Amino acid sequence: MIRRILIAGRGEIALRIVRACKDLGVESVVAHSEADRDTLAVRHADRSVCIGPAPSSESYLNVRSILSAAILTRCDALHPGVGFLSESASFAKAVEEAGLIFIGPRPETIELLGNKVRARISAVEAGLPVTPGSETLTDLASAKKWASRLGYPVILKASAGGGGRGMRIIRKESELESGFPLARREALLFFGDDSMYMEKFLENPRHVEVQLLGDGSGNVVHLGERDCSVQRNHQKLLEETPSPILDEAMREVMTESSVALFRNLSYRGAGTVEFLVEGGSFYFMEVNARLQVEHPVTELVSGMDLVAEQIRIAAQKGIVRRQDEVALSGYALECRINGLGAGRIARFDLPSGPHVRTDTFLTPGMTLSPHYDSLLAKIIVHASARQEGIDRMLRALGEVVVEGIPTNVEEQKTIVGSSLFRSGRFGTGLYETLCGKEMRHG
Repeated sequence: MIRRILIAGRGEIALRIVRACKDLGVESVVAHSEADRDTLAVRHADRSVCIGPAPSSESYLNVRSILSAAILTRCDALHPGVGFLSESASFAKAVEEAGLIFIGPRPETIELLGNKVRARISAVEAGLPVTPGSETLTDLASAKKWASRLGYPVILKASAGGGGRGMRIIRKESELESGFPLARREALLFFGDDSMYMEKFLENPRHVEVQLLGDGSGNVVHLGERDCSVQRNHQKLLEETPSPILDEAMREVMTESSVALFRNLSYRGAGTVEFLVEGGSFYFMEVNARLQVEHPVTELVSGMDLVAEQIRIAAQKGIVRRQDEVALSGYALECRINGLGAGRIARFDLPSGPHVRTDTFLTPGMTLSPHYDSLLAKIIVHASARQEGIDRMLRALGEVVVEGIPTNVEEQKTIVGSSLFRSGRFGTGLYETLCGKEMRHG
């Protein structure tokens, strides 16, 4: 039985988990850094505990401090949020060894999927098509050999990575000579592992992911797909569901093959299978063995609370719906509102009204710390159809007022308001096409 949960993440997701706990009648304890003591999650949780100074290495990545907080507050379970230690197999194992329930996949599953090369092998075994790629690259010589075999351009990726970290697009051998050591250093910095692999680079594909839930015993359901093609430097900016690029035949194959992969893994909890789509083909990219930032769009079209599902699965209560009971309705679109610097937020107005949801952790007067991710809020809209949803998002973005720090609101208006986005016919290069150098920050 889960009666009290320690929330080991921060930002809007921490408040999101607090709310799910309240709906389920479960007590919540928010673990926070000194910089986050005034956030909404801390304000609304049943209890909070400070786990260290602002730097994440001394707080949100401090395993001993987090576990001590969970034990001292007599928690039954721990939710890792979406970043920091959420995909750390060693952390999940430490949580379980401390006698707590880890709300997420089993440690061995996280370890398998955290290595992108091993994850590709699992995908092939489940019958998923993969982008042509290499084995683990041991040195520059092996990287050159694989690049020659695959043909330029290629993309270097961190074997233990994700979120765009440790990636380098390589178009010729001279770029590989300089890019390979840089990518390895970045991978080591962010993931503690400098092993790399390589894939054939697709110039302007779509990025589509399938949301799944598994009960850990082979029962798996999918909740449709999300299109995450609008990105800046491999970082997602907005997400929508359903994807305007998929026809029903491709959607069925993509979702069913994702279910097959999770069944093979006896996957426990929420997770996504990510694909690149080019022309009439799709290719497995990776698995995110955690809740995703963009999960609200799936919640709006499915009517399911994904965080509550995570908690139920961890408590061995299974998945609330069978596949034939999952009904996806309408269209949903999410825009991420990012801060473009740290500082005190003098005014912070977010939109509301029919079919508009906002997820944030900030209030006016709070100071945005330079130590963390730049995400300030998520604006999510639901509509009966895509064009209606786009119009609703433009209305919602027009209501956003942030004073004290610059944000990307104007960029989001440019993207959502463009005829290219409205057409649905674009790829991961959309940001570069629409925003250009004059609108870039950082």
